[in-house]
Amino acid sequence: MFTTLAKESRHSTVVKNSEFLGFAAPSPTREAALLWLEDIRGRYPDASHVCWAYKIGVEYRFSDDGEPSGTAGAPIFRVLELSGLDFLTVAVVRFYGGTNLGAGGLARAYGGVIAELLRLAVKIEVHPRVMVKIYVPFEFTSLLHRLLEPLDMLERLDEFTEAGLEVCFLGLESEVMPFQTALQNGTRGQGKLERL
Repeated sequence: MFTTLAKESRHSTVVKNSEFLGFAAPSPTREAALLWLEDIRGRYPDASHVCWAYKIGVEYRFSDDGEPSGTAGAPIFRVLELSGLDFLTVAVVRFYGGTNLGAGGLARAYGGVIAELLRLAVKIEVHPRVMVKIYVPFEFTSLLHRLLEPLDMLERLDEFTEAGLEVCFLGLESEVMPFQTALQNGTRGQGKLERL
């Protein structure tokens, strides 16, 4: 389970005549994050900078996009990391207003717009699912039905084969390991579970 944003969100602020537009969007993969960032750049071709960060599981990256090193991407990423949110990409579009903010001012502006954005945005808990295929010999079909009953399943398909019952479904990843243990114990190792 992880927490992310329900949808793309936006927040803006002005610091000494520079406008900072903060954006955040759920990102299931690195490729999706990079495509979204390209889209943000396309929306604001005249921006001075588009600084960003993403966190997708253990994978992360950030960019200062021409701002002095460590003044934009790193503060943005720190805010993202401390938020506890995951599978998320954040970006700040800056329009330079003619006043230099200095390293500390830039870090506060970039991190601040993202902190406020993430505070205000609608969050959701995501429970990852995995497709599994289960096989049991005929003598364990009633046991299998009892074990499957409490599970949160989607797209279930039961099929009888010559040797037993095969069940495919999309289940909660958190339920797969306990189910697999119960299946192995209940069938004395004859039941099989395969992640697809």
